[in-house]
Amino acid sequence: MAQQMDFTKGSVSKQMIFFSVPIFLTNILQTSFQFIDSVWVGNLLGSSALGAISISATLIFTILSFIIGVNSASLTVLSQKKGADDTQGLKESLNAFVFVLGILAVSLGLIGFFLSGWLLNLLGTPAEIYPLAKSYLQVNFLGILFLFGYNFIGTVLRALGDSKTPIRFVLMAVILNTILDPIFISWFDMGIVGAAYATIISQGFAFVYGLVYSVWKAGVPFVKPYVPPRFYFVTLFKLGVPAGLQMMAISGGIAAIMGIVAHYGADVVAGFGAAQRIDSIIMLPAFTLGSAVNSMAGQNIGIRAWDRVDAISRNGILMILGVSFAISTVAFLSAENLIQLFVDDIETIEFGATYLKTVAFFYPFLGINFVLNGIVRAAGAMVQVLILNLISFWVLRVPLTYLFAKWLGESGIAYGIGSSFIISSIIAYGYYKFGKWREIEIFNEESNQHT
Repeated sequence: MAQQMDFTKGSVSKQMIFFSVPIFLTNILQTSFQFIDSVWVGNLLGSSALGAISISATLIFTILSFIIGVNSASLTVLSQKKGADDTQGLKESLNAFVFVLGILAVSLGLIGFFLSGWLLNLLGTPAEIYPLAKSYLQVNFLGILFLFGYNFIGTVLRALGDSKTPIRFVLMAVILNTILDPIFISWFDMGIVGAAYATIISQGFAFVYGLVYSVWKAGVPFVKPYVPPRFYFVTLFKLGVPAGLQMMAISGGIAAIMGIVAHYGADVVAGFGAAQRIDSIIMLPAFTLGSAVNSMAGQNIGIRAWDRVDAISRNGILMILGVSFAISTVAFLSAENLIQLFVDDIETIEFGATYLKTVAFFYPFLGINFVLNGIVRAAGAMVQVLILNLISFWVLRVPLTYLFAKWLGESGIAYGIGSSFIISSIIAYGYYKFGKWREIEIFNEESNQHT
């Protein structure tokens, strides 16, 4: 059996470091699929094909966001079962997630395949790239089961305390995708459809490899899927839907802010877009640590070890503050050079660098948000975290960005976003400190059914 970490004992700080680093590397690899497709398609097929991938990626990211959200629900349930050493409960919970997520993946794949054209029209896809975008998107929808599958297996392994193995099969998939893209696009003359097939074949490989490894080496108690008891459907609905909506609310909030930015012209949009690419890298440690503390706290909540949960919270906040301040300092000092990686227009670079310098030292507050939300999510507070995210984006970030931009002009965009980070972290801490998340019992009905 592969080495799995027991977070109910041992040094919290050491466990957090050794568990988080592989998740961070996996997240970087995870983001590279669309990037690799874009590089090959842009160079081999031109700007129209690249535009088709870019607009399709918006829809794929929305679905991936929902998957990530639902997976956070499975992370909560499975890590609590692991911590409580409830082997039978772990086996039954795994079956329930496999059954429900399998049906969901197949359904989404079929619906997405037939509605691809409608979805692209909804986004206002230009007519000249519509056929390319539709064919690329349809193939990706056909392979969505693989996207669901390998993400879920990675989540299962992390819930059991193994964050290293997912790096292996995701890395293999990225390498395979890099090799297959030019072969399918150019040598087989399949064009943009070839890029899509290269992606789903690579993800299919990651899924199969992860499944075989999980069953034969990691000792994950997968069984032949069967219809789970009603309790599991209710639990998955209560935890999975709010968790999925959390990520979709975030995606929608980002789109709304882009709508505000668009009022200030092409240079500002381009500068903000370049800065957002830097943002996505800066925020990876916070996202990673939020996932790590979810697993760590979940195992301890499973045995009601609240002192250790508090220790995980303290260590998580201290670690993210240290990492965030270090990254923020680099971003502040290198802002112009970082923006120049993406654009060469002087006015665009000026806005992007100013934005990055302004918002840089607000990022530690966002990190606090991720850590505390990860802790309370581990207890099953999915609806509460959904509400916190709705407040963070739709009550604070979008309105504050609009108001500061009205007040200060384009420079106010960064101040609006940064101030929302501070207020959101205060609200998250307030719920962590005074909320009733410690009283949540997600397995009560299960216990009643077994008595």
